[in-house]
Amino acid sequence: MYGAFIGDIVGSKYEFNNIKTKDFPLFSPGCDYTDDSIMTAAVAQAILLRQQEPENHRDFSGLLVEVMQDFGRRYPHPTGAYGGRFADWLRRENPAPYGSYGNGSAMRVSPCALAAVTLEEARELARGSAAVTHDHPEGINGAEAVAAALFLAKTGASKEEIRQYVAEHFYSLDFTLDSIRADYHFDVSCQGSVPQAIVAFLESADFEDAVRGAVSIGGDCDTTGAMAGSIAWTYYTVEAGGTEAWVQGRIPPAMEEIRAQADSLLPQEFIHIASAFHQLCRRRWEDWQSSSACAPILSPCP
Repeated sequence: MYGAFIGDIVGSKYEFNNIKTKDFPLFSPGCDYTDDSIMTAAVAQAILLRQQEPENHRDFSGLLVEVMQDFGRRYPHPTGAYGGRFADWLRRENPAPYGSYGNGSAMRVSPCALAAVTLEEARELARGSAAVTHDHPEGINGAEAVAAALFLAKTGASKEEIRQYVAEHFYSLDFTLDSIRADYHFDVSCQGSVPQAIVAFLESADFEDAVRGAVSIGGDCDTTGAMAGSIAWTYYTVEAGGTEAWVQGRIPPAMEEIRAQADSLLPQEFIHIASAFHQLCRRRWEDWQSSSACAPILSPCP
């Protein structure tokens, strides 16, 4: 989750004032959290609430809608604003999905991969979290791609394994950031931003470099930053200390310093949700590893 928060905050300043370079202050006046962070926190909170009552047969999609609308109404004016159709969805009494293939489905999906105990569950949760608003096949595809990449990173897959999986199941990644930077433009579709975010992660040397790379191509760079950051945060944590480092919450010192800077810009509610959510993910993972059983989110664990 923190990778998404940080990528969002770093990119927020440049969303409507693109900077075509990786050389810029990571945090500077004008950086703030946007709807990307708000809805990421909302998805995490919905999963937390669902896990607090695992025997309750309440529909997860309905719970997610309630929580997303609650967060949207309590944080009504984020930096960069909500998209028009999503803002209307937040206000509706009985909101329905509206056929979007925008990257709003992928920007908020990281909690689904973090909570999941199998790749199949990560993709299933991603589909469910996307479909309440972005029920176009491309909207769902983008959410699944980010969730799959993040889950693979969590379980120790190499960058080449992640690249191959995404290329086989979702998108061609046959380009480099340098090859698209000059001509890349503002594109909020999943198909026009998710592959770019994944390549920013794949080309990176470390977490910070992944975020810088995502922001450097321009476009909807708070969201590409959030998507690339979410994958990179987990990947570089695991690279430094194995999956156990992710389970224990041990992150490299350089990333800890970046997180401390982000905390000064995030609502305390989001920080508390992130902490509680990590504990939930840890419990689910340890339960699954020890007994191949855990409390269901959408359905009984596979």
